[in-house]
Formats: sequence, C-alpha cells, structure tokens
Amino acid sequence: MQTRFILIETSHAGNVGAAARAMKVMGFDDLVLVKPRWPNVLRKEETIQRASGANDVLAKARVVDSLDEALDGVTHLCATAMTPRDFGPPTRAPRAHFAELAQGEHAVAFVFGSERYGMRNEDVYRCHVALSIPTAPDFGSLNLAAAIQVLAYEWRQALGGFAVPAATASPDKADAQQVAGMLAHWEQALSEIGFLDPAAPKKLMPRLNQLFNRADLQTEEIHILRGVAKAMVERARGTR
Repeated sequence: MQTRFILIETSHAGNVGAAARAMKVMGFDDLVLVKPRWPNVLRKEETIQRASGANDVLAKARVVDSLDEALDGVTHLCATAMTPRDFGPPTRAPRAHFAELAQGEHAVAFVFGSERYGMRNEDVYRCHVALSIPTAPDFGSLNLAAAIQVLAYEWRQALGGFAVPAATASPDKADAQQVAGMLAHWEQALSEIGFLDPAAPKKLMPRLNQLFNRADLQTEEIHILRGVAKAMVERARGTR
C-alpha cells in the first residue's frame, strides 16, 4: 500500500536522518519535507549520519513549499497529535485505526508537525484521523523520530509485517532410538555408582525415560548425557 511520511517545518537535521532510518527499517521510502528549517537539510552531514545507511530514502526524499504539494495522490491523511482537539477529525490509537485501514485500498500519508509546536490546527482539520500514540499519562512527549518509528512499526504490522529470521539453524531433534541408547548407557552408569539396584530397579528408568521425553532432547544433548554416563562409569571403575 502506498505510504508517505510528511514532515512539516522540521528544525533539526538529525531528526530528518533518523526519520529516514526509522522508515527504511520498516520498508518505507516515501519521505516529503514541507518547508524544513534548512533548505539543504537532506545533504547536511548530521542528517546523513543519523540516517545510518538509509541514504536511498534521503536521495528519494522531496522538499516542497506547502502541505498541498506533499499531499499529491494521497487518499487517506493521518495527523499526529499528542493532545486531542475539541474540533477536527476523530482521535484514535494507531493500532486500532491501522487494523481497519489496512483492509482497504488507500494511498496513506502520516503527517508530523515541527518539533516545537506540533501540527497547526488548520493542518489537522484536513486529515481523516488524528493518531495519538498511547503513552504514560504524566509524560507523553515523544521525540519526532521516535514517534515516526512507532507509527512505521505499527503500520507495517497491520500490513502483514516481516518474518523474523532464525538467529541459528534449527537443532536436530533426537529420535527415539538415540534416547533409548542414552537411557541404556545411563542405566549402566547408575548401576556402576550404586544408585540403581538392578535387582530392584522399581520405576527409576521409566521415570527417567518420561523426564527426557518431556525435555524434547536434541542430538547434541544426547551426546552430552552419554558423556556424563561414560564419566560416571569410569569414575566408578577407578579408570580416570
């Protein structure tokens, strides 16, 4: 779904770079700046540094003179506001609104005001909804880039999200034969150290069998447990 992030009269170059980074990690790249404080903000060193590699987002970004220009092609406009207005579009939490919005076909834009003043009322009135990020009641102030990151994440999740790649390869699960072999080794070891009486084993081995079944052992863990059994046998026979 077409998604645009619009920043109005941004005053800090670092926030522009951080915004580009926040967008890129969530798979968005349409950034428009409306009358930023620095006309060359996209090329400033601080902007590039804070983008942390999201240079393609900066390269594609546009600087325009009015919100009208930034809204070209947009069909659903989301204001961002910490404090609800007495008049204007409904104020909603992002997650609830996005769940509904993602079901339709829209060209969506998220609009952020200046760091000092937020959005002007007249700009909020043009929007379909005012998004308010749920925060602690006594401290709701979010840095501009942090707010962009939260909304970008929530919107990406509503659109389906990204799969989380496994950090490590899936371990090999031990099969029943491996578990049985390990248990036989342990039965021998427990007998050698006098913990198990072969003449009256009771239910020790079946209970250990159930314990290891619940552990859902991996092949490497079978090797470890057999190593423990081997060490017990060697210690009992005095061969170590």
